[in-house]
Amino acid sequence: MYILKLKPVFKDYIWGGTKLRDEYGFQSDLTKLAEGWMLSCHKDGENTIENGDFEGKSLTEVVNVNPDYLGENGKAFEYFPILIKLIDAKNDLSVQVHPDNEYAMRVEKEYGKTECWYILDCDEDAELIYGFNKSITSEEFKEKIADNTFLETVNKVKVNKGDLFFIDAGTLHAIGKGILLAEIQQNSNTTYRVYDYGRLGADGKPRELHVEKAIDVTKCTPPTRSTNPEGDLIVADGYSTQLLTKCDLFNVEKVSVDTTYTAVADEKSFVSVLVTDGNATIDGLEINKGDSLFIPANYGEFTVTGKTELIITRV
Repeated sequence: MYILKLKPVFKDYIWGGTKLRDEYGFQSDLTKLAEGWMLSCHKDGENTIENGDFEGKSLTEVVNVNPDYLGENGKAFEYFPILIKLIDAKNDLSVQVHPDNEYAMRVEKEYGKTECWYILDCDEDAELIYGFNKSITSEEFKEKIADNTFLETVNKVKVNKGDLFFIDAGTLHAIGKGILLAEIQQNSNTTYRVYDYGRLGADGKPRELHVEKAIDVTKCTPPTRSTNPEGDLIVADGYSTQLLTKCDLFNVEKVSVDTTYTAVADEKSFVSVLVTDGNATIDGLEINKGDSLFIPANYGEFTVTGKTELIITRV
């Protein structure tokens, strides 16, 4: 059992930029790097292992052969439970919504999608869409889509580095241009687009919208969650930690290491380590900005040495 270093999968969606290449040093033949799938066993983009005995194998293969790597909590899910991305929005993403588990399993045959966003960086005037600015009915939502006035009712939020947005399934949302974020989500790729600014896809045709399904699943209400991390900043000797969010799907914290940080991968869950800045070692394995690591459940104690910023996720 050892710490697995994962090779990302990149997506070149039309709204993407070049920060993942320019600032994180990722290599890809794609011109735009809109998304890097940093922890994924999804059929639309599976990570492969870059080190050790499993080098060249997919993470899916490894956990299928070694289900105990998931831990007790991970094995309780029908599929690999989460998907983690880095997202660089040079331009606005479509206004969209994701279904909950019941609807998604019935209609799409996969999980629904609840997610959270941690803002890594953003332009000074960057904003995103997060729910509605007032409650409306589904019928009003349908009418406003039809007459192209529904943007008058969306909740636009100015964003700052360090903000945390929890996007429950059914929440209307859109990442705005100039935002770089980490996304921790359920293992799903089901998205219903409501509005896409009249843009054309790579085929020269307007990108597909999914209005009827979106109307089925959207909660037409203002958001109720704070955009602040859930936990206080805890400063310790050599590092600091802050709980970003905790729910029945995932537990996410930010860890800033100045010298050393020690934690445990116990029997409950695997540990995902996403390096968002700096460089260090983890149990002797060199890690740099942009690296993604999978630590199997029951691995035990691990130690990070160096100066680095990490997003650590468990289920």
